[in-house]
Amino acid sequence: MSVRIDATDRKILAELQRDAGQSLEDIAKAVGSSKTPVWNRIRKLRDAGVIGQQTVVLDAEALGFEACFFVLIRTSEHEADWQKTFLQALRDRPEVQEAHRLAGDIDYILKVRVKNARAYDAFYQALISEVRVHNVTALLSMEEIKATTALPLE
Repeated sequence: MSVRIDATDRKILAELQRDAGQSLEDIAKAVGSSKTPVWNRIRKLRDAGVIGQQTVVLDAEALGFEACFFVLIRTSEHEADWQKTFLQALRDRPEVQEAHRLAGDIDYILKVRVKNARAYDAFYQALISEVRVHNVTALLSMEEIKATTALPLE
């Protein structure tokens, strides 16, 4: 379904990205409208698939997940069965927050959040026991400088 997005829709989306838990009244006030038209627009954007799953952002470090690794994977396997097994292994591991297939020398990059280096090693050992990879490089993030899920709507 295709949907036209106008300036008011963009303002609503920006407000929802900033804080999806705010009241409809607060969103309407921020975008200069009333509640009913804002609710109808939000519903239209949800129905069109522009607004997806709503969730809560947790503080990983506050919960003890102090290590964030970016894992670069090269593979010599490109068959459909290998890829299916690999992708399922990634989906089955909650430590994998993001996974991307890349163009270039690296085939995949993963963002893996764990409590510590020992937990990363357990993740790594489990992954390579399930699926063959040619080369794995793990990069430990020393500091998160910026992290956002917000799209630049303006």
